[in-house]
Amino acid sequence: MTSRPRLATLCLFSSITLASAQDSTNFPSLGEVLRFDAKMDALIAKDARIEVLSSGFAWGEGPVWVKDGNVLLFSDVHRNQVIKWTEGKGAEVFIEPSGYTGVGAYSLGLGSNGLAIDELGRLVSCEHGDRRLSVMAWGEGKRTLVDNYQGKRFNSPNDLAIGRTGRIYFTDPTYGLPKRESDPTREIDFAGVYLLNRDGQVSLITDELRFPNGVELSHDERTLYVAQSDPENPIVMAYPLDGDGKIAGKGKLFFDAKPHRNLGAGNPDGLKTDTQGNLWVTGMGGVMVVSPKGKLIGHIATGERTANCAWGNDGSTLYITADMYLCRIQTKVTGRGF
Repeated sequence: MTSRPRLATLCLFSSITLASAQDSTNFPSLGEVLRFDAKMDALIAKDARIEVLSSGFAWGEGPVWVKDGNVLLFSDVHRNQVIKWTEGKGAEVFIEPSGYTGVGAYSLGLGSNGLAIDELGRLVSCEHGDRRLSVMAWGEGKRTLVDNYQGKRFNSPNDLAIGRTGRIYFTDPTYGLPKRESDPTREIDFAGVYLLNRDGQVSLITDELRFPNGVELSHDERTLYVAQSDPENPIVMAYPLDGDGKIAGKGKLFFDAKPHRNLGAGNPDGLKTDTQGNLWVTGMGGVMVVSPKGKLIGHIATGERTANCAWGNDGSTLYITADMYLCRIQTKVTGRGF
């Protein structure tokens, strides 16, 4: 059987429009790393900088590292684009439209949001405007993975995490709908967290969160973390999973961000774990670093509303989308999936 070309090939040969040229790797920096516990020194060196790689985006979200192509992809949600960033070259428009293929006006958050690479090297996208999860491989175009639960259209799939087994966990808040919670086209009356199995079956993990957002697996994939971007209840929940990847018990509060509002603007959003069990939570003006026991031990303070993050390069570089900026910082740990 002829093997399917991988996404790296698509990155190299796609016809794209140059957004911003880059002929230097001497990047400016912003913000600072705040250390609330000595354990932070083992995670980020004291001289580490938050580098600004590119800027000028409307709202950056959902970054993902493409290992085979050594590029970073991320969504510019409000412009309905996926952007590709390459070291030494800069940022380019990679996919447009990225999340809404209809005609006329829709919502401000119409584009793709969370992005991930599956075990076949394909790009899996949470699409706000088209209210679905899509998958794209070179030479095939996009196709729909799933767009409904029990026959009812999703609200606006937001973020996703893919396990080693190929199971896909994703959140479905109302952020992408034109009128959000009160939108007349809404078909599901809750904001769910779901599991999409390899056989295409969708099961509900929980419907207890009003504003579920970022989602991530623990390194051993026995726990699912879900961030809630609720101004009244800004938390991260932890849900135990069984061997089939389904919920195995009641969810527990893992981290409460409300006492840390002084750090900056925003609420818990994107999530990433490392192989040591730490959780990296965007929100409150940066990335909060939370220990395996749920304690805030540090903050990568960008000074901007910070949407999401992703591990890249050899797995120890943390890429960050912070409002109009694409940033990165070098760490001493390795992220899940590397």
